[in-house]
Amino acid sequence: MKNILSMSQFSNQEVYDLIDRAIAFKEGEQSTVGTNKYAINLFFENSTRTKSSFQVAEMNLGMREIMFDAGTSSTTKGESLYDTVRTVESIGASVAVIRHSQDEFYNELLNRNINIPIINAGDGAGQHPSQSLLDLMTISEHFGQFEGLKVGIIGDLSHSRVAHSNAEILTRLGAEVSFGGLDSWYTPEFAEIGPHMSVDDLCREMDVVMLLRVQHERLSADENKNFSKEKYFKEYGLDMRRVDMMKEDAMIMHPAPVNRGVEIADDVVECDKSFIFRQMQNGVFMRMAMIEAVLSGEKTSNELINKKRQIILR
Repeated sequence: MKNILSMSQFSNQEVYDLIDRAIAFKEGEQSTVGTNKYAINLFFENSTRTKSSFQVAEMNLGMREIMFDAGTSSTTKGESLYDTVRTVESIGASVAVIRHSQDEFYNELLNRNINIPIINAGDGAGQHPSQSLLDLMTISEHFGQFEGLKVGIIGDLSHSRVAHSNAEILTRLGAEVSFGGLDSWYTPEFAEIGPHMSVDDLCREMDVVMLLRVQHERLSADENKNFSKEKYFKEYGLDMRRVDMMKEDAMIMHPAPVNRGVEIADDVVECDKSFIFRQMQNGVFMRMAMIEAVLSGEKTSNELINKKRQIILR
């Protein structure tokens, strides 16, 4: 596994293997794969959970971090993402974790002279594989399977990389995925996967209810001007009245950041059915599994290269 860029690259078995490895880390297993290696977290968008989680995962694997601040980096002088990655590779980084506002930013890096693994920590409104994998881990811990589960994703679907990643992989793993939120966010991509339902119906029928924040930074000026938090919460928000409609063992999930009083009520965030902070905890262990996977893959590639060199020398 050279890079981790999107959920579409994984076979179902690879997903299960990463979940198993993350759970092993959670249960106390150790790895020395990162010893004496450096990681760099190239975040060009704001982040709390994802960036901090990757930092802790790297430290748990014995890695050290090369500090990076997009606002003071040479990208402000016009340096390309490719040249930035080539630079940090040249000074010793063994893996680059990248979040960028551009969809599929990694296409600029593939099939070029980049020799360290790339992990996508979120590309525009495209994919968010680490969030998707930690969500799968959290669901797997609770239900033990995906086949036949009913999952409802509610919120700003069209702008959400989490929605894109989760809808794709959950369907492939056998879950039935449905959607809620504004009709305009329910694009043909999601219509091909599952139906659009009212929030009340989703709460009654789903095993897992995933909430998404409204991504105002990706909305147009007119959309933001006409947006009413109160109106949105009344129609699409999750409050305790709706929580009481849910199945006894149903899960409430949210990738965060949480906007209390918009997509979710304050008293729902930490209610008995909420797994929001469990997701954050699991994020460290899943990101450890991801980093280990690409570093192990890099080791295998280097070993093959060395063997080929030895054969040539002979």
